[in-house]
Amino acid sequence: MKKIKSIRILHVVGAMNRAGTETMLMNIYRNIDREKVQFDFISYSQEEAHYDKEIKELGGKVIKLSSTTSVKELVNAINENGPYEVVHAHTLFNSGIAMLAAKKCGIKTRISHAHTTLDNNSSIVRKIYANGMRFLINKYSTKTLACSREAGKYLFGENEINKPKYSYFPNLINYEELLHKPEREVAKFKEEYNLNDGIVIGHIGTLKESKNHKFLLEIAKYMTEQNIDVKLLLVGEGSLRKELEGLTREYNISDRVHILGIREDIDVILHSMDVFVFPSIFEGLGLVLLEAQAAGLPCIVSEAIQPEADLGLNLFTNLKLDDGVEIWAKHIMKSINKKEISLDKVSRAFEEKEYSKDRCISKLIKIYNIKSNELTSLN
Repeated sequence: MKKIKSIRILHVVGAMNRAGTETMLMNIYRNIDREKVQFDFISYSQEEAHYDKEIKELGGKVIKLSSTTSVKELVNAINENGPYEVVHAHTLFNSGIAMLAAKKCGIKTRISHAHTTLDNNSSIVRKIYANGMRFLINKYSTKTLACSREAGKYLFGENEINKPKYSYFPNLINYEELLHKPEREVAKFKEEYNLNDGIVIGHIGTLKESKNHKFLLEIAKYMTEQNIDVKLLLVGEGSLRKELEGLTREYNISDRVHILGIREDIDVILHSMDVFVFPSIFEGLGLVLLEAQAAGLPCIVSEAIQPEADLGLNLFTNLKLDDGVEIWAKHIMKSINKKEISLDKVSRAFEEKEYSKDRCISKLIKIYNIKSNELTSLN
């Protein structure tokens, strides 16, 4: 009996922890035909990441490297673990290193993928480095992708996103899993965290500066001072956890704030919220905003959120961070009864915006230049 030899794709990431880009990649990996297409991952974290075990269970490799700027190390990894038909990089400006290494290895399809609109580091040295990497990305990438137009402009430059090799690639989520409220699990969760009374606002994201969790705590503090019974759920892990825990004590709201860490029951948590609040300082798209809308949640978001994240369900409210906590709190109160209840309408919005898994995977297969005649048979 003949066995199909799978096409192998190498994704270059920072680490496969639970965050927007990584979750999108796992959504693709779980749903793609793995007998025909297999993913391996370059990771620059020596620690076990959230998705590492699942990747191996699905048949992929997690290849641990140490230096994000070493072309030689990446060339060796590609040659030792390949052959690969595609190298697909998700490491912002360090994607230039991946594209140069892939070119040296003779990889025909080399993809740089933009996922954010800004960088944490704005130093002169970083800007010089970014310009050099942008040159490598645009020279050696055969295709460029972005989750939003602004993310594409930031990584590749405004002129590049008008070239034929650039494509908008919508983030994939399994929205069907979020449409229906798991009543029993939600009741249990709300009982456990004392959420049956008052207003429950929430956020999902890595605990880092760009997500602006401090602003969320300031909103909770203000609402508490206004005698509003508010609870705040923060899902995620990161370097700012201890600082945020300290602020909850300083603001005297530690009994109202639950920092839940990394969770698997996102559907339960979203359906336990009344309003989703997302005050990012910068953001590529915000995958969790798609998840929140799939669960029918009204979303209060900052001006950093890209228009592609709005599904047109009348669930989005855009505010400026400079508006301050009082204005944000007022809009949270206005949004409480704004939940979307038409599941058909939600489903249609995802299909029309091309966020469905079938459309995303079909588009990616075309981007990878995978054709049926490239899937060779082995005896």
